[in-house]
Amino acid sequence: MRYRFTGKLHQLGFLLLSVSLILSCETPDGTSSNTEVVEAVGNEELVLASWQDGAKDKIINWVDATTTEGSPDFIPVADRIAVFDNDGTLWSEQPMYFQLAFAIDEVKRMAPEHPEWKNNASIAALLNGDMQGFLSGGEKALLQTVAITHTGMSTQEFDSHVKNWIKTATHPKTGKHYNEMIFQPMLELLDFLRANEFKTFIVSGGGIDFMRAWAEEAYGIPPYQVVGSMMGLTYVDSTASPELRKTPELFFNDDKAGKPVGIARAIGKRPVFAAGNSDGDYQMLQYTSTGDGARFGMYIHHTDSVREVAYDRESHIGQLNKGLDDAAKYNWMIVDMAKDWKVIYPYEMK
Repeated sequence: MRYRFTGKLHQLGFLLLSVSLILSCETPDGTSSNTEVVEAVGNEELVLASWQDGAKDKIINWVDATTTEGSPDFIPVADRIAVFDNDGTLWSEQPMYFQLAFAIDEVKRMAPEHPEWKNNASIAALLNGDMQGFLSGGEKALLQTVAITHTGMSTQEFDSHVKNWIKTATHPKTGKHYNEMIFQPMLELLDFLRANEFKTFIVSGGGIDFMRAWAEEAYGIPPYQVVGSMMGLTYVDSTASPELRKTPELFFNDDKAGKPVGIARAIGKRPVFAAGNSDGDYQMLQYTSTGDGARFGMYIHHTDSVREVAYDRESHIGQLNKGLDDAAKYNWMIVDMAKDWKVIYPYEMK
């Protein structure tokens, strides 16, 4: 059974529910059993438990309004589509996108089999630990690194490489595995939306095959609900076992204006809920928020320099300008990470 209360009646309603449950849980000898009450209270307290009350109430009230039959804001189950950016929204993205960290580690792993890479200035700099020298190669060096680590293999091989990396690689600052640096409050939000019959999707500029390798275990989002940027694929009909092989051309860039396009092609419905953290998510939130009926747009604002990293307008990663400027115009909720989240990562709760 799910109990929902809206607006100012939320706390009062829950207190009344607790009293009624106590009165209804008498044992045959006339004593009261509070097992169900404890469970109900615990469940209520666990809803968005890592969120501070102000931000939590906004989310709960909107979900209550859109999932209560008879409400003017009611959204049918079939239309409850929620989309989330990944980097900086569901997990951290500093000091570099985690997929780039994967590519760099893959270059180092593969290097013994490719002595010719020593003749490439950017790759040689990377192998020698000279990140500045590598980055001086600009976009060309980055694209080349992605090409040699993400293509020229089957989709199964790539999936295996990513899974091995996510289990073993650690973040340079925290020392934690990258899949431990997912945001606890966002995990709770995903669970809360799904409990209220929303379908949750990732819509990210990151590589679709990279995210599909681990997203279900991390977020409970299956591969077919992940939308991302795509490299080329080709079908190889071998006598042993036909396979799909990854090729280096960019097939689709799921970033900025590409996100609504990716949503339309992969999901086929306009979302009613969208969350992002950078101007790369602006068009996705705009597309979501300007549809008919009740809508919810959310920006995660990285304001916590102690528990994570504080950045926005001047950052080279996850830059957020237009989203902040237009938040009031579109009624977007700005989540202040330092103020609105009690914890950042799941490991803080252990």
